[in-house]
Amino acid sequence: MLDFRHQTFLALCSSNSFTKAAELLHITQPAVSQHIKYLEEYYGCKLFDTTNRKITLTHQGKLLREFAMTVSSDCKNFKENISSVSTDTMQFSFGATLSIGEYVMPKILSHLLIEYPKMHIHMSVANTHILLEKLNNGELDFIVVEGLFDKSNYETTLFSMENFIPICSPQSEFANKKVSFNDITKSRLILREQGSGTREIFENILQKNNYSLEAFEQIIEIGNMAAIKKMVSNGLGITFLFETVAKKEIQENNFSTINITGFNEQREFNFVMLKNSFFRERYMTIYKLMKQAFIKHC
Repeated sequence: MLDFRHQTFLALCSSNSFTKAAELLHITQPAVSQHIKYLEEYYGCKLFDTTNRKITLTHQGKLLREFAMTVSSDCKNFKENISSVSTDTMQFSFGATLSIGEYVMPKILSHLLIEYPKMHIHMSVANTHILLEKLNNGELDFIVVEGLFDKSNYETTLFSMENFIPICSPQSEFANKKVSFNDITKSRLILREQGSGTREIFENILQKNNYSLEAFEQIIEIGNMAAIKKMVSNGLGITFLFETVAKKEIQENNFSTINITGFNEQREFNFVMLKNSFFRERYMTIYKLMKQAFIKHC
């Protein structure tokens, strides 16, 4: 278990401000400074670089942050899970990005609860950035995400490779015909808000093809995938999303895939946890159960 000075260290890491860290912990600013000074003397190295009035972690500070986040998360999870020793009674809290949480996880979790009715499961749905913060803070055991992030900071396992496709209404001028990237820029683009994994992936694809969002004549941002799908099916624009999200509508001919010349994109769904977690074996057991359910039912 981490002592109070390590908690102060983590608060300073997340806030990048001695004042904000003091407010978060309800202590004085000099107390924050004393805690950090104690840790630097204890470990025999500088943990923060405070030159130019900016607070940045040193290499040693980054190593301590990684260690402290894992220990803090494991302590919390150990307390919650100490009485749950079998798969049947396992309890866990995890996060999923919107595409995964709304269109992949319901089938997986339904299967798990049918097979293991005493399981206790809590799922948070948010964008990749928010989920990583919650994972770092010990609020989640693991996350399943499609967004872009620095894998070197976490332990990741590939969950699946998914097609990322452009879609339109069957009545659209782009349905069932070959088009170029330049052709689709004349259409209204409907996409997720900034910070979403789907949005980041699409912007990276645009960059790879030497385009940007500014190339589109009209853009609408919607934070709800169901609303985006409804607008596209009504012929109000086009969008880019994972094929698994639009699978049902494509099968029912409510969507058409846009055949963009040379477009063939796949992206990863990743299972992510903190490095060196005490609960790694437990989380990997859950991963395997989810993966089996995904293969069978999705």
